[in-house]
Amino acid sequence: MAEGLLVFEDFKDHLGTIFTPCDPGMPSLALTLEEAALFPSRASPDGMRPPFSLLFIGAGDMVLPQATYRLRHDNMGEVAIFLVPIGKDQRGVSYQAVFN
Repeated sequence: MAEGLLVFEDFKDHLGTIFTPCDPGMPSLALTLEEAALFPSRASPDGMRPPFSLLFIGAGDMVLPQATYRLRHDNMGEVAIFLVPIGKDQRGVSYQAVFN
């Protein structure tokens, strides 16, 4: 995917698919896109993307620190996303990305 402004529509059809960190030295970790949600609409200047969030689940106990990661996806190619770990449960570690 070409570098550029990511929008909700880039992700909405990829729920349940895997994104893998591909930065040099990164351990192999599958992040499953669990949720893509638009924030309630509000008036915004022309050309502004509608705000949205993504929720990923990484199986296992490894927690990635808050940072921007290059993630590879089979259909989207590579995208850079700022991930924040937000919780841990029996499924693994949850990460959120917010775009506004």
